[in-house]
Amino acid sequence: MKIYLRILTYAKSIRNLVPFYFLAIILAIVFGLINFSLLIPLLEVLFSQTDASEALIALKKPSFYFSLIYFKDLFRYYFMNVIATQGKVNALYFVCIVIIISVLLTNIFRYVAEIIVAEVRTKIVYNLRTELFAKTTHLHLGYFTNKRKGDILARLTSDIQEVENAVVDTLRVFFKEPATIIGFFTVMYYISSKFTLFSLVFLPIAGIVVAQIVNKLRKSASKTQASLANLIHILHETFSGMRIIKAFAARPYILNKFRQENEVYAHANLSMEMKKSLAPHMSEVLGVSIVALILGYGGKQVLTHQTELAASTFITYIIIFSQALIPIKSISKSLSNIQRGLAAGKRIFELMDTQSAIYNKPDAIQIKSFEKDICFKNVYFGYEKKRVLKNINLNLQKGKTIALVGPSGGGKSTIVDLLARFYDVSQGEITLDGIPLQTYDIYALRKLMGIVTQENILLHDTVYNNIAFGRPEATEASIIEAAKIANAHDFIMELPQGYQTIIGERGNKLSGGQAQRLSIARAVLGNPPILILDEATSALDSASERSVQDALNEFMQDRTALIIAHRLSTIRHADEIIVIEEGEIIERGTHEALMQQEGLYRTLSKMQTTQ
Repeated sequence: MKIYLRILTYAKSIRNLVPFYFLAIILAIVFGLINFSLLIPLLEVLFSQTDASEALIALKKPSFYFSLIYFKDLFRYYFMNVIATQGKVNALYFVCIVIIISVLLTNIFRYVAEIIVAEVRTKIVYNLRTELFAKTTHLHLGYFTNKRKGDILARLTSDIQEVENAVVDTLRVFFKEPATIIGFFTVMYYISSKFTLFSLVFLPIAGIVVAQIVNKLRKSASKTQASLANLIHILHETFSGMRIIKAFAARPYILNKFRQENEVYAHANLSMEMKKSLAPHMSEVLGVSIVALILGYGGKQVLTHQTELAASTFITYIIIFSQALIPIKSISKSLSNIQRGLAAGKRIFELMDTQSAIYNKPDAIQIKSFEKDICFKNVYFGYEKKRVLKNINLNLQKGKTIALVGPSGGGKSTIVDLLARFYDVSQGEITLDGIPLQTYDIYALRKLMGIVTQENILLHDTVYNNIAFGRPEATEASIIEAAKIANAHDFIMELPQGYQTIIGERGNKLSGGQAQRLSIARAVLGNPPILILDEATSALDSASERSVQDALNEFMQDRTALIIAHRLSTIRHADEIIVIEEGEIIERGTHEALMQQEGLYRTLSKMQTTQ
């Protein structure tokens, strides 16, 4: 119940519609009951149980009092008046016209109620999906490393879809159908309290049976949603890694993995569907059994004149009772969707309630410029229990360039991630202009940086929008200038639509070198005071690398830069080179100084020179 109430909070902006929904439902039920109540006079006319003398006696118009009996007597007054003055055929026409009007009004109010429900459902789903997406993108980078992306996608898509279905069904189960049942039983009780009380003795049995099925549905729904998330994860991995799957002829392995998970989902879904289908059928069987009991019990009394009910009234009673079974069946059917929705809601709010490990302090500083230096002071860092960095100390002065080199897996990229606050240090401190990074607003801090990562992250969008990514204020002139710095302008102009060319998902319409140059152009756009290059030219051929490197060197004049490189020839100009191995700084100095030492840097440099 807590989950459902929390879901409803996402419809606060349209809560003023709720009273209109209740009113529309009540009016629809009232006019719907009138339709069935009119069967009594209709059948009386057809069975010729009403004659002129009865009509004349009933001509006295009843005085108003708030009761169902008053409205019944008022209608009977006009009805008998029509019989007495215009005959039974016209009275029949009169009832038919009233039924048509009543049905029209019933459906008008049902339509209004459905429109309101659609508005509530749409608003809830919109607000829920928007907030969940915003919350998910706010989470720290480590969350996406530890969690499967397919599971996250499932919560944003299929789980929210289940919540959408549950919202509609819950409004039906908690208000519309119970109100309809109460209305039907009120009229039935008015017609015959004895028969109605007789039926109520057996209804709890149906309720207990359905409740047991719903209990089992709850467990099945959770298993089904979890299995569906696994399927989406496999799909995400497959389509993201299609190149490697084909390269290693791994299609049979992926197919087998998918079949196994698909089989788990199929079994879980079948189990849930069996329970889901059982509930309405059981309720219908039990309901019809009660109708049969009333038909046998009441029919005998009518035939043997042991009750005051006329045959037409008894037939109307049976028809109304059979209609009362429809909302009961609808409730039992809707309960399965509600259980799926609640299971999905639980998974959604688990993600929604996850706290980011990286967050702004309430009084975070909105930094706008970089003035002095960046210092790593006795920095330690580890992913869970694995230690990655040990006692890192370095100072990056404004306008200087520091290069990080060393074997793969030594911790170079982790240092960059800590500077951008993708992670926070486990121990020690990183300061910018003498103030700890955690003191600054995260987004303002990152606006000072232009970052090129090892992996080219490009969007299925135009070249122009990929370069301008995250900087909507960028002008066309500044974007072209950034492309020229990255040596990308020439190949961009050769594309079919130039800067407006769509480059495909993850830039798959471009070569690796072209995609890398767009990433560099994006990083230098906006003239950031701090430039971070993590293997920025690794995907370029020698000629492209040279031209891009020359452009970058010129761009980095009087600019602060932190560079990670395996090709040592690209960082000889660095003011300081830091050699890192197994998370520790083992050497530091200029290129010339390090080449005079019998250390790792000299060994790596000689290896690359002789290749």
